[in-house]
Amino acid sequence: MTSPDLDASDRAIVTVLGSDRSGIVAAVASALAEHDVNILDMSQTILQGIFTMTMLVDLCNAPVTFSALQEQLSVLSKELGVQITMQREGVFRYMYRL
Repeated sequence: MTSPDLDASDRAIVTVLGSDRSGIVAAVASALAEHDVNILDMSQTILQGIFTMTMLVDLCNAPVTFSALQEQLSVLSKELGVQITMQREGVFRYMYRL
């Protein structure tokens, strides 16, 4: 559950999509934890071998910029062979009209 006290500008949506294999959740969670990014909520599923994960994360304690974290996740994406995207929560909600 998310805290209503958190400002939406301090939160982001991280999505991961690709072929299922072990270690994806651990690698993404570790990359976020390295920068004090807290996972507020998470959902994952595997559909006929396709892994999908969506995370709501809190960025307020991250010592790096949003773009620097996006770049690190892009590098990790290539290493894992999956697609990883991170969008600010407000942008995500606007795009999908949630």
